[in-house]
Amino acid sequence: MSFDPRALTACAAQLASAGAHVHRRGWTPATSGNLSMRLDRETCAITASGRPIGALGVEDIMAVDLNGRPLVDAVPSAETLLHAQLYRRSPNIRAVLHTHSTIATVLTLQCPDAAISVVGYELEKAFHGVTSHESELIFPVFENNQDIAALAGRVDRWMDEHGTGYGYLIRGHGVYTWGRDMPECLRHLEALEFLLDCEWRIHSVQLAGRP
Repeated sequence: MSFDPRALTACAAQLASAGAHVHRRGWTPATSGNLSMRLDRETCAITASGRPIGALGVEDIMAVDLNGRPLVDAVPSAETLLHAQLYRRSPNIRAVLHTHSTIATVLTLQCPDAAISVVGYELEKAFHGVTSHESELIFPVFENNQDIAALAGRVDRWMDEHGTGYGYLIRGHGVYTWGRDMPECLRHLEALEFLLDCEWRIHSVQLAGRP
């Protein structure tokens, strides 16, 4: 399987810029997180394993097919199959960001729910197609699992039943968000982080008020 090296270079520039942004926000500490963009119908560009998200270069981005198999001589992120699942899911998904913010980690560890539901926030309209703060957005929370293929399967089955949505969380781990391009994906991520922060603050107030 082949890919256009010029498209890979162009995606690498966008991924490096996005990586610097999310790292500055504190959402990808150390070497955590992985970022990707669709190259074409059958391939995507993704960060190679163990690369510093805040200082990515062209050499840190590699091509894989949508089964997660590398197309160059490099080792892809351990979570490549979760990106591939999304690209297989919808041709409209063209960028995916996986980050490890403090809020996402703590909230999912402290709240046992299988999903985080948000409604009533004006910022919900930052998500593509959402036109009212009265919309209910549901972000599922999946249990962490080192078997990434099994985890990708659970994500796929949830989406079969509930729709693709805008993002999901992995308990004690982080978030996945996606969009039709990298700017939209970054907007979705920033909005989701804001909503998670609000939900955590509400949860903390509720806990503090308990006898």
